Amino acid sequence: MHSEADLHQGLLGRLKSFLIELGRDFCFVGSEFPVQVGKQDFALDLLFFHRGLNCLVAIELKVGRFEPEYLGKLGFYLEALDRNVRKPHENPALGVLLCASKDDEVVEYALSRTASPALIAQYHTQLPDKALLQAKLHEFYLQDLAARNDDRESDAAAS
Repeated sequence: MHSEADLHQGLLGRLKSFLIELGRDFCFVGSEFPVQVGKQDFALDLLFFHRGLNCLVAIELKVGRFEPEYLGKLGFYLEALDRNVRKPHENPALGVLLCASKDDEVVEYALSRTASPALIAQYHTQLPDKALLQAKLHEFYLQDLAARNDDRESDAAAS
């Protein structure tokens, strides 16, 4: 099993392709983007800016299945971005949680009280298609897995 750091590095290594798949209005802001709340430091996995939506887009990566508590962490990051990073002319930050797998019913329950339907409807048409995003994440994961296996085989042959 690969770690979230492995997934993170794999996406960064293919950042240009990842950005193209996200869409032309996405701009890369940072990786492990520092967020300070109170006296504590946190690091947001990936931060983008969407020119068309005029807002920051936070992406959190999880290599396991979706867990409801991930939404709390993502919500925390979005609030920190809105209070400390967002410019006055920008719209509130959006969050994307990318997980290796999910139980649709668990996701539905977790989202039922946290997201405003109007907000989802407003942004849904401009964000990448969910199925495409899932497929591309899976494709990047498999490519990274194959590359790591090739590296291990090369290391073993050299030994």
